[in-house]
Amino acid sequence: MGIIALGINHKTAPVAVREKVSFDPATMPDVLQQLLQTLTPVTEVSILSTCNRTEIYCSYKQADDDTEIHTYTGQILLSWLSQHHGVDERVLSDSSYIYHDDDAVRHMMRVASGLDSLVLGEPQILGQFKSAFAVSQEAGTTGSQLGRLFRQTFNVAKEVRTNTAIGQNPVSVAFAAVSMAKHIFTDLSKSTALLIGAGETIDLVAKHLKDAGIKQIIVANRTLARAQKLAEQFHAEAVLLEDIAQELPRADIVISSTASPLPILGKGTVERALKKRRHSPMFMVDIAVPRDIEEEVGDLNDVFLYTVDDLKDIIEENVKSRQDAAKQAEQLIISGVERFMRELRSLDVVSTVISMRSQVEKLKEACLVKARKQLENGDDPARVLQIFAHTYTNKILHTPTKQMRKAGAEGQLEIMDWAEELFQLSSNTEDSLTENNEKNKLE
Repeated sequence: MGIIALGINHKTAPVAVREKVSFDPATMPDVLQQLLQTLTPVTEVSILSTCNRTEIYCSYKQADDDTEIHTYTGQILLSWLSQHHGVDERVLSDSSYIYHDDDAVRHMMRVASGLDSLVLGEPQILGQFKSAFAVSQEAGTTGSQLGRLFRQTFNVAKEVRTNTAIGQNPVSVAFAAVSMAKHIFTDLSKSTALLIGAGETIDLVAKHLKDAGIKQIIVANRTLARAQKLAEQFHAEAVLLEDIAQELPRADIVISSTASPLPILGKGTVERALKKRRHSPMFMVDIAVPRDIEEEVGDLNDVFLYTVDDLKDIIEENVKSRQDAAKQAEQLIISGVERFMRELRSLDVVSTVISMRSQVEKLKEACLVKARKQLENGDDPARVLQIFAHTYTNKILHTPTKQMRKAGAEGQLEIMDWAEELFQLSSNTEDSLTENNEKNKLE
């Protein structure tokens, strides 16, 4: 089995590129099945799509030339991503990265542990990782191979969380957004926040806002029941997305994080809200990818609009305390990769042993069929047994002997060494010599 990870993230591409290759959660099962059916070498596939990254994880059948299959699989994945989203393949090639086998395993473990996140050690990514795996399981595009890898990845991420300080000192995109709001509004208790979405990120934003002393929070979501569920936790108001235009004039702070494929807030809506506010400043953070707030909104006077990319400076300041923990986490990940690759190699050995036993069983059955016919014809059982043993031994040794002779003629002496090690020929030879010597002494 070969493993490949193809991705684009906040380090390799701006939000303008990342949003073009993000996937709608509602269509993900169909996308996964399409990908699996389209790409011949791929046997299993899962896709992780968040605001900061889009990554495709695949297992594929290995060939004799691993380098060639590596290159081929990476190219067809990139081409598929380009065609699916209608994005220039050259742009994606310049913005993407591809990892194979143990490097791919290491990358997945680093991502799940929060070591490759915009916010070092942020915890949400592990939940997103688990969700991506669950979706691919339901879609029937992951089986024993990727399943084993994902479970090992989850175990390592949990080990990192448990045994290092990587998760201490709350640091996340949500935390950074609220920190920036505190710089603009010195007293958040007098401000009103409109939170668009009701997912995990907005949940974190609401918690941080409450901790910062804000009193008024409005939660807007496509489903009112979900908005109400979140609002109840923070004594907030719940409204539908279509009510945003009506509620917007009340909002000093707007933080949005939905999975909508199209912008939710346009320039015209914000302009009308500003007039009703008599141009009192509005602070907006668009955490979503694709963006929830039209880029042109940032051109308006009295609007301070930021995207996830704009939060980097704040995040970098908060991340310093996690550097030592990250070094410890890297060591845990190295151990995790080694464990998984050993397990993977052992599975390959099991497959080889099964194939070998199957072949030997077929040879045995063929020899038994011949021996039974000889017995039915009245041949001497002792002679039939002797012929069976001789024929069976020759058939088992025929191909290995032929291959060893060929290896010897071509100077591949390492194969001869492996044969001696595999069948313990050196010790057998020494035993034979010792036995002969003892016989000579007795004579």
